[in-house]
Amino acid sequence: MKKFFTVACILFSLSSSLAQSADEAAVRKVLSNQEAAWNLGNIHDFMKSYWADDSLVFVGKTVTYGWQPTLENYKKRYPDTAAMGKLSFKLLECKPLSTGYYFVVGGWHLQRTLGDVGGYFTLLFKKIKGQWFIIADHSS
Repeated sequence: MKKFFTVACILFSLSSSLAQSADEAAVRKVLSNQEAAWNLGNIHDFMKSYWADDSLVFVGKTVTYGWQPTLENYKKRYPDTAAMGKLSFKLLECKPLSTGYYFVVGGWHLQRTLGDVGGYFTLLFKKIKGQWFIIADHSS
């Protein structure tokens, strides 16, 4: 019985870490897709990673609630591809908080002819209907 319990614990541990690895890969893919969409000048596809809900929160110079107002802020701040530049992320930390939430810390950099800019971000991801979405973004 002891052997069975030990084997069961090992199998459970392995399956948990595999699930976490798949979830982490999915979260990283969302961010990779964001980079690609931005670098094509497509803010609408970039925004697909955000939860399309009024409860989305984006903290930057101000606090914005909701997907649509966040989109409008991006459009206003980055009206064309020159302003958008080329985006790159550097992930510093990507860790599960539970089976349905991930916390991500990273840096962002825009290479632009207008002058490079960059900063850091913290993101809270939530798994909604099997897909990972950003539900809170604090970028500086």
